[in-house]
Amino acid sequence: MELTDRVLEVLKKSENEPLKAGAIAEKLDVHTEAVSKALVQLKKEGLIYSPKRCFYAAKW
Repeated sequence: MELTDRVLEVLKKSENEPLKAGAIAEKLDVHTEAVSKALVQLKKEGLIYSPKRCFYAAKW
């Protein structure tokens, strides 16, 4: 499973509570920088959105 898929899964399981990249990285035990790159990709694909600065949530 690719990191983008894992990040999206964490966001879906967060019950619509937006998360910061650092919190996602901690849950996945990966570097924050890698999560940030995955978030950029997911945002380009339209699978996530940012309800407020530096927080991310999955689109349902």
